[in-house]
Amino acid sequence: MADFYQNGVVTTLHNLAQRTTEDMEAELEEFSKTRPLGLLLPSLFSELEGKALPDIINKIKEVKYLSQVVIGLDRADLEQYKHALSFFGQLPQHHRVLWNDGPRLQAIDAKLQKLGLAPKELGKGRNVWYCMGYILASGKAESVALHDCDILTYEKDLLTRLLYPVANPSFNYSFSKGFYARVADGKINGRVSRLLVTPLIKALKKTVGHCDYLEYMDSFLYPLAGEFSFRKDVLKDIRIPSDWGLEIGVLSEMYRNYSSNHVCQVDIAATYDHKHQDLSLDNTSGGLSKMSIDISKAFIRKLATEGETFTSEKFRTLKATYYRIALDYVETYRHDAQMNGLKLDTHNEEKAVEMFAENILEAGNTFLEQPMETPFIPSWNRVISAMPDILSQIKEAVEEDYKEFSTILEEA
Repeated sequence: MADFYQNGVVTTLHNLAQRTTEDMEAELEEFSKTRPLGLLLPSLFSELEGKALPDIINKIKEVKYLSQVVIGLDRADLEQYKHALSFFGQLPQHHRVLWNDGPRLQAIDAKLQKLGLAPKELGKGRNVWYCMGYILASGKAESVALHDCDILTYEKDLLTRLLYPVANPSFNYSFSKGFYARVADGKINGRVSRLLVTPLIKALKKTVGHCDYLEYMDSFLYPLAGEFSFRKDVLKDIRIPSDWGLEIGVLSEMYRNYSSNHVCQVDIAATYDHKHQDLSLDNTSGGLSKMSIDISKAFIRKLATEGETFTSEKFRTLKATYYRIALDYVETYRHDAQMNGLKLDTHNEEKAVEMFAENILEAGNTFLEQPMETPFIPSWNRVISAMPDILSQIKEAVEEDYKEFSTILEEA
């Protein structure tokens, strides 16, 4: 059981009383009568064949308060898309699969590319962005949750608790961020959040000085959690990063667009485990190495927009400050693990810290060399301004794909 401590400027909604999922679901069913609720699932086709997603779908089938489920499908050919239609066809809620690699959505992407408004990188950010466009076009949900498709410890209460703050009409939250303890198989996980993000924020506070943005970011207990929910109005103005800085970028956008009393974080799971990325010590273009560079650049870019000036000397100072703080955290986590009977490999923890320190410097140098780099995908408001019928085009493409290929499946 968590305590009730409020950390920083963002409201924390704890799990204090072990309230039953059934009780909260009953409330959400009432809320959904006036505020329809949806779920966004960004998925790779490979996840349909994994262990996590079939279990997730079996549990979502039982959720009565959802009006809509939108699945973004990446890396799928025609046969795989048809398999996905069959796989997700068991859902009783209204659902659609966005075949991102299909000719109809690819044609729309090509139009946006010509206008300089399409996502520049493949990946989760692009997938989520197009799904958000479809949600706006369909108009079937007023509040929407988003979570990953590789959660091995998924339970219905994760979704229930994630949606509740933005579904309850008596709450004023526009955005809710999930958090949890990354503990599984007797060990502490979540290296990037523990060993990069938290000490990097502390180091930036020392080198940059007091900054409202850093106070805001330091309020989140698990800033890299891929689970969050939002009211539909958020979708129009938010700019989604297309790289590994997605979660940090989304939090930064909420800081830009909303006051902190419209943002909360909520305890959504007692345990959480999902697919783990390789550390990639010798490959800065993959795994946790690339992730750490993209996340570091996300912080640097945001602070630059807040008026901070960066130099090579400041980045070297930041690296040294981060390194000392992060090593202290390794010792802290070792003590926490030992007291709770958990495993923690100090050698690998320190190897990760060394790599992250180098990548912070790499991110800084990249920023100085390419200060105009813009990884953000434009907001939907901007895209609609340039192409007023874009949402109807996306909706028509998704519906035509569904109509054409679901009919073939039914005939088969």
